[in-house]
Amino acid sequence: MKLNSLKPAAGATHSRRRIGRGPGSGLGGTSTRGHKGAKARSGYKRKIGFEGGQMPLQRRVPKFGFKNINHKEYFAVNLSTLQAFAEAKNLTKVTVADLIAAGIANKNVPVKILGKGELTVKLDVEANAFSKTAEEAIKAVGGNTTII
Repeated sequence: MKLNSLKPAAGATHSRRRIGRGPGSGLGGTSTRGHKGAKARSGYKRKIGFEGGQMPLQRRVPKFGFKNINHKEYFAVNLSTLQAFAEAKNLTKVTVADLIAAGIANKNVPVKILGKGELTVKLDVEANAFSKTAEEAIKAVGGNTTII
C-alpha cells in the first residue's frame, strides 16, 4: 500500500451541485431559487427574527427585570458544614484553601459563611464574606472571623 494510492471508500464522497450552469446540468434557469420575490434576488438576506410581517416573538413578549452589574455570586458554606469539617479534621483554624482542598468550596467562586446550623467548636475562620448570624455565632463560641 502506498500513500499516493489511497482513496475514500466507494460512495463516501459526493460532488457538490453546480447551480446555474445552464439547462444541460438540470440546475439552470431559476437555479433552485423559484420565480421572482426577494429570495430569488441577489443580495437577499432574511432579517433575524422576521416572521413574515407578523409581530415577532422578541417584540410580543414583554420585557421585565434587570441585571445588577454589581451583583457578586458567592459559594455558600453553612456553620453546620464548618462544624462537621472541623471535627473530622481536628482544626482550630479554617481557611478558604482548606475548604477547597476538602472539596467543600469551589476555587473559582468566593466563599461566604452562612449561619444555618450550630457551632460548638472554637474556630478562627477566613472567608470572603460572612452573614451577620454566622459572624455572631462564631464570636459567641470564642472564635474569630477574618475577611480576605
